[in-house]
Amino acid sequence: MKNILNKLIFIVAITFSMTACHDDLDQAPIDPDSFTEKDVFADANEAKKALAKVYASFALTGQEGPAGQPDIADIDEGFSQYTRMLFNLNELTTDHAVVGWGDPGLPDLHGLYWSSSNDFTEALYSRLAQGVSFSNSFIKIASDLTEDEVQYYIAEARFLRAFAYYNLMDLYGNVPLTTEISTELPTQSNRTEIFAFVESELLEIQELLKESGTNEYGRVDRVAAWALLSKLYLNAEVWTGDAKYSECVTYSEKVMNSSYSINTNDANGNGSAYDELFLADNDVNGAQNEFIFTANFDGLQSQTYGGSTFLIHAAIGGTMDATEFGVNGGWGGLRTTKALVNKFKADVTALNNALGSTSDWGLVGDATANSWDGPDMEMYETSTNKYELYADLNAGEMKFRFNEDWGVNFGDTDADGTLETDGTNIAITNPGTYYILLDLNTNTYSIEPYQGDRRAMFHSDGQNLEIESIPTFEDGYAVTKFKNIDSNGNQGSDAGGDFTDTDLPLIRLAEIYLNYAEATLRGGGGDLSYATSKINELRTRAYGNTSGNVNTSDIDLDFVLDERSRELYWEGQRRTDLVRYNYFTTDSYLWPFKGNEAMGISVGSHRNLFPLPVNVLSTNPNLQQNQGY
Repeated sequence: MKNILNKLIFIVAITFSMTACHDDLDQAPIDPDSFTEKDVFADANEAKKALAKVYASFALTGQEGPAGQPDIADIDEGFSQYTRMLFNLNELTTDHAVVGWGDPGLPDLHGLYWSSSNDFTEALYSRLAQGVSFSNSFIKIASDLTEDEVQYYIAEARFLRAFAYYNLMDLYGNVPLTTEISTELPTQSNRTEIFAFVESELLEIQELLKESGTNEYGRVDRVAAWALLSKLYLNAEVWTGDAKYSECVTYSEKVMNSSYSINTNDANGNGSAYDELFLADNDVNGAQNEFIFTANFDGLQSQTYGGSTFLIHAAIGGTMDATEFGVNGGWGGLRTTKALVNKFKADVTALNNALGSTSDWGLVGDATANSWDGPDMEMYETSTNKYELYADLNAGEMKFRFNEDWGVNFGDTDADGTLETDGTNIAITNPGTYYILLDLNTNTYSIEPYQGDRRAMFHSDGQNLEIESIPTFEDGYAVTKFKNIDSNGNQGSDAGGDFTDTDLPLIRLAEIYLNYAEATLRGGGGDLSYATSKINELRTRAYGNTSGNVNTSDIDLDFVLDERSRELYWEGQRRTDLVRYNYFTTDSYLWPFKGNEAMGISVGSHRNLFPLPVNVLSTNPNLQQNQGY
């Protein structure tokens, strides 16, 4: 059954009805009559339906579907969805993404010049506060039920509350800590106090949650508690000043030794199982075995203008064919910067050195590095009259030439792969890395895109690698990572192509592999050889073979950060990673339009945190704004 929790959401849509902002993390539901044991929590079955709404606070936005009865007021309902806002604050603010839309406050995010009245930073705060409120309400009322199964539900709600506070601590720092419904204005807790609460909750509920792999898809088990502890401990030094890398290693190992496994099922047969993680059937195609915690979507049952609907539609524009992504059109907004694209750039020198010795045959033309003036890009003779080369080519034309002498050159007059002396120039349509084979035994050639790391999922046709103007969709490569088609190429359940079925992983096993490696390098006491083997699991999947595997000597902190970028881009992780490395605001790492400058500049360190919303401060005098705002 597709996303069982989604099918429960509308049954209890009014159970947690809320139409005002949850600014103080202590708001009670507006309709108190909807919170009675008699009407809603009569038994475990009814409580399970209410639990679905707590989960839904991380996926949906209101009571009617995409729009109409929002849970949060004063912002476009689709804008306020959790994963959409997480993308805006944790990806759009980094080297991973830009957006061409001019909605007030949106361009400020990539430029790192947002103010304390930014609608988008306020929206995510409110959404997370809502999750805390829903969880508190559920925990309080469900605690009166005696059925054994309800105790699992309560533990899950406590996990969801801890996850909300993990986000609030990461994004906003010092926030109110409330675990009960109250009419009193809460006081402000510091990050260390929030950290201690999240840690204690997860440690306490780990044995109260269901065992690894025994819960329904879409609901968490005890591995989710371990995984969130892994994430928590990895960031402990930034958030509290107290390093906990050995604890990160411990809980990462518990996750890696659980029933979860890296998806290696290449159901669509394209040579890599990575893309299966982001397709419309990722709840059943094997990807679900890697997903520890997800936000679930269904194009018919749980419609929203956030979630994967946003990620898929917004990333389509230019020459892209929306039908290839299982939707009815593109919104022409999201792209990425060259900083991400270049992290996948093949090491052509190493690839060519493995071919053997250079020859007198080479490539010449404006598609090559040295244009028509040469010198030619020399090919490698790999057997009698056969020559090979890995080359970074531009969009343009080229020919094969011997000894840089126009007296002996080959082109392809009929564009059929057969060479003719002085033939027509050979066109290269898209820039990229190519594998070129010249076979003079048959006077034929082939030019194939080098597959390499198949996690590099970009659309470059008609797109410019360099971004000169952010509003222009054609500036910056488009990202093709998320699709509303299944492993067999079929469109998702919404025949109209408006809404998508693709679930979004909030925590997956691959991230924990990388947590383990980083914590080991930071002195956590792990085994670097073991960490390397786990990274090579990810790279073997990415390359479809072992050609991209690395040695222990290749693994350092910057490598792990780049590997996180390659593995986890657009999954809501990047800003947190850059802050942990002290790269987010400093000039140690720059990307296009960081600090609103084309080449990138450093910004004030206060940008490592977002401001508390102005309306929260105006209604609660117990709170103080983050420094710098």
